[in-house]
Amino acid sequence: MKNNKCAKVKRVKSLQTQILVLLFGVLLISMVSIATINHFFLEKYYIVKKIDTLLKVKDEINDLNIDDVVAKDYIVEENVPEKLISLSAQNNLSWVLITDDNTQYIYWGQNTNFLRNRLFGYAYKLIENNGRILRKVNGKSSYVVQLVKDNNTSMDFIECWGVLRNGNYFLIRTPLESIKESVAISNTFYFEIGFIVLVISGCVMWIFTRKITRPICELTILSKKMASLEFEAKYTSNTGNEIDALGESFNRMSTELEGTISQLKLSNTQLEMDIKRKNEIDEMRKEFLDNVSHELKTPIALIQGYAEGLKDNISEDNESREFYCNVIIDESAKMNKLVRNLLTLNNLEYGNEDLSMERFDIVSLIKSVVLSMNIMIEKKGGSVIFANNEPVYVWGDEFKIEEVVTNYLSNAIHHLSGKKQIIIKVVSEEEKATVSVFNTGEPIPEEDIPYLWTKFFKVDKARTREYGGSGIGLSIVKAIMESHGQKYGVKDYDNGVEFYFTLDEK
Repeated sequence: MKNNKCAKVKRVKSLQTQILVLLFGVLLISMVSIATINHFFLEKYYIVKKIDTLLKVKDEINDLNIDDVVAKDYIVEENVPEKLISLSAQNNLSWVLITDDNTQYIYWGQNTNFLRNRLFGYAYKLIENNGRILRKVNGKSSYVVQLVKDNNTSMDFIECWGVLRNGNYFLIRTPLESIKESVAISNTFYFEIGFIVLVISGCVMWIFTRKITRPICELTILSKKMASLEFEAKYTSNTGNEIDALGESFNRMSTELEGTISQLKLSNTQLEMDIKRKNEIDEMRKEFLDNVSHELKTPIALIQGYAEGLKDNISEDNESREFYCNVIIDESAKMNKLVRNLLTLNNLEYGNEDLSMERFDIVSLIKSVVLSMNIMIEKKGGSVIFANNEPVYVWGDEFKIEEVVTNYLSNAIHHLSGKKQIIIKVVSEEEKATVSVFNTGEPIPEEDIPYLWTKFFKVDKARTREYGGSGIGLSIVKAIMESHGQKYGVKDYDNGVEFYFTLDEK
């Protein structure tokens, strides 16, 4: 399957095909070269080897003593050296040895009389030597190696004849047809076996190249997957050579790239979040400036108008001037409260105010806040129900928690209606104290609840303006409770609204 995948990667010239063609081509060229060399040079090589054999036999004959071998004109074969017999038989040699006076001779092979007469004719130059001289040596022991054609048999022979050191004459002869036949058989055998070898070698090379190229193909596929950011693919082959090291490098590179790209994506996500956060901050800053401008515009306009009225003596009676002054003082107080609340909220949101964690009685704190706001409650015609009398000790910044209670209670007073009741509870459960402030009145519209804790948000802008609310109180509550790591929220009921927060008792 991996090989098929590799074929899809490189359809024109795969690495396996290239290696297979190269090896097969080298093998084919080698075999053709050997066949060509055999065709043109094997016969000559055989002839050279035959000449060497003839000369070896000549040397063996040279050591023969005719008197030891010949008895009553016939050969006693037991007296012919075994080595000479073996060389003659194995190489299809016929030979004859005669004395210089032609009175005695010994021989081996066929056509003895023919060989004896031919040697006699050569020695006394009675036969014209028309053979092709292959080698000729002159001296005390002289001989000639020649290629001759026998007219009787129409066969070619290699002959070696001459004079030995002891004066005896010799002639050694072998047919060349056996050499030609051997060369022909050798070439035929070579071509037949060569074809089989080519087929078997082709199969072996295909298996071999497939084994070599399979891990390389796997690396090719792996690199393409890595280019497509598919890092789960890994090199799994095991060749036991440098390709495995390369595969391991690919695996490490894949892991490193995956980690790097993951880190880049994380950084990119973080950058997008930072940009989004920056845009949100810019939007919040713009909204904040718009809200502050809006909140300050009305009191500044009132202060400016009434101040100009006083300057121009629009009302000369003391009562009118006192009213103008009270308006200016009231609007100034609202502006001062807004600025203080904004500063408090800013310090809380940016962590510029340190928490002073201490253990205090939350029940006592609530009673103190209710007592301080009793005039506002009576002015609104409301009543406060707070049934807790036993102390409940909690951990927190007492000053900031007092501000939370004050904001909740102030918010409840301003939105009183119906029975005009405010119910305050402190419930202890699982080492947590939950403080809730409920007021009867109209429920908060469901779509407005998520925005209650946003700066300058007002459910009823007309009523909020009436009692001087700025829409910052609940934002301060949110910042204080989040700095304490506690829960806070609001619950809607049919007859009113309940705000709550939690504190640790231990």
